[in-house]
Amino acid sequence: MKIFIGNDHAAVEMKNKIVEYLKENGHDVINIGTDGHDSVDYPDFGQEVAKKVVAEKTFGIVICGSGIGISIAANKVKGARAALCYEDQGAILARQHNNANILALGARFIANEKAIRLVDIFLNTQFEERHKNRVEKLNNQ
Repeated sequence: MKIFIGNDHAAVEMKNKIVEYLKENGHDVINIGTDGHDSVDYPDFGQEVAKKVVAEKTFGIVICGSGIGISIAANKVKGARAALCYEDQGAILARQHNNANILALGARFIANEKAIRLVDIFLNTQFEERHKNRVEKLNNQ
């Protein structure tokens, strides 16, 4: 599966660990985040990932210090449904109920191992079609 990943300067280490994990598991990972620690603007990366995810109908991961700003930026793109998750149940429900196509993570709030677990849960949880009408309302706003 092709997965786009973007991050700011606060999330380089977490991004690298996630990319390594995804590649080891056979995914085609496209890194459009920063690889340096110089300050950058997270909205640029969040929106770029979202545009690619929507255009190619695939999944994305966005990471900044808290995950909040980059998820807001990603959600500005029509068709993007970025969900900020800190816990397993949030990642499950983001997929099952909201058909989220982008996982947002906060590098300053969770450990890399937990982030990888959330990625795995997110990518392996199926959308429940009974929520289709609600998701369509999200897409039309």
